[in-house]
Amino acid sequence: QVQLVESGGGLVQAGGSLRLSCEASGSIFSIYARGWFRQAPGKQRELVATISTSTGSTNYADSVKGRFTISRDNAKNTVYLQMNSLKPEDTAVYYCRYYSRVGDYWGQGTQVTVSS
Repeated sequence: QVQLVESGGGLVQAGGSLRLSCEASGSIFSIYARGWFRQAPGKQRELVATISTSTGSTNYADSVKGRFTISRDNAKNTVYLQMNSLKPEDTAVYYCRYYSRVGDYWGQGTQVTVSS
């Protein structure tokens, strides 16, 4: 019933920008936060950024501070990740996560590849 659909991934040159979006469909109850994670080949999935549903308070991994911006549109059930000044080390599959009091939801991932 619940699905998170991600879009915006692709291939970009170092220094370029991409904007990821993740829209939720179906019935999701009491979402208190949203986030983005990423997983590079052979590495553990890591937190990139989170944003509070109610306050808009954000948190970022040190590696992306100053370059990435997370935002959300609660009415559209959508969370965004604006990625600027991309580096090859940002290459990974990016996953959207919605935090709910009854359980968390994950997107299927979208590939971001940054060439040198």
